[in-house]
Amino acid sequence: MSAVPEGYTVCRYCRMAHPPAGPSCPSCGAALDVRQVVTRSGWIEQPPIKDMARIQFGQSRVQIEGKYVPVADFTLAGPEWIYFAHHSLLWTEPAVHLGNSSLSGGWNRMLSGLPLIMTEARGPGRIALSGDRPGDLIALPLLPGRTMWTREHRFLTATGNVTYTWQPTGVWYDTGTGDDRETHYPLGQFGDLFSAQQSPGLLLLHSPGNTFLRDLAPGETILVQPGALLYRDLSVQTHLHLEYPRGGGTVSWRSSFSQRNVWLRLIGPGRVAVSSVFHHTSSERITRNSGATAQHW
Repeated sequence: MSAVPEGYTVCRYCRMAHPPAGPSCPSCGAALDVRQVVTRSGWIEQPPIKDMARIQFGQSRVQIEGKYVPVADFTLAGPEWIYFAHHSLLWTEPAVHLGNSSLSGGWNRMLSGLPLIMTEARGPGRIALSGDRPGDLIALPLLPGRTMWTREHRFLTATGNVTYTWQPTGVWYDTGTGDDRETHYPLGQFGDLFSAQQSPGLLLLHSPGNTFLRDLAPGETILVQPGALLYRDLSVQTHLHLEYPRGGGTVSWRSSFSQRNVWLRLIGPGRVAVSSVFHHTSSERITRNSGATAQHW
């Protein structure tokens, strides 16, 4: 981050600098009047955006409403517009113009985790979106030229100046052989990439649980459940790590290869975020993988 202007403060969650004002960050909505909670292992707990907190972008703003299933209530003004999956629309004023999104890369979206049919909303007027399930809304302000990797199916909405593409995660493993072979993607088959262009942009994600942040130093590693990773800086590397616990008794070679833990190894530098809700990997024997470190204990 560049030098912070005199008299400005830096949000501990989105890392954006702004003049001190109000109880929440005007860039991401995170509470500024709470004590930072850091676990003994070094993870920073990101508090949920407070009910009715406002986030400003350009001449428009979004207000986060509710706690259990939060809603993003947008007031669109000026040149700003947003795009989102049509099933996320909760309500809209008639004055808001809705239409098919001009977001490029329709073929890419059909292959990746972002829905093919996208809707754009232009003001003036108000419109509200919901992830339609319990969890937290995570606001990621993006400075021009900044790109963020996010897990597929976590996208809620983004401002119109944020571009989208995708890339294969490159993290996979096979179970079974021959006709019974099955490929698993514990991180998802694709990752979503969002970038701000000439002006600052805003990206909203849905986190199905509590969210925890960590800054990895160069070369620092951490093992996480693959299904828990929410977003990361592009500088963070990822690959599989397999652990084979032997247990307390005699274990045959066949059972030792089926009783294993699948981890995602993250290598810094960069910021990573995980959700406390994740899906579990299969317990079948792994026959091939995309490249993994291994440990037997």
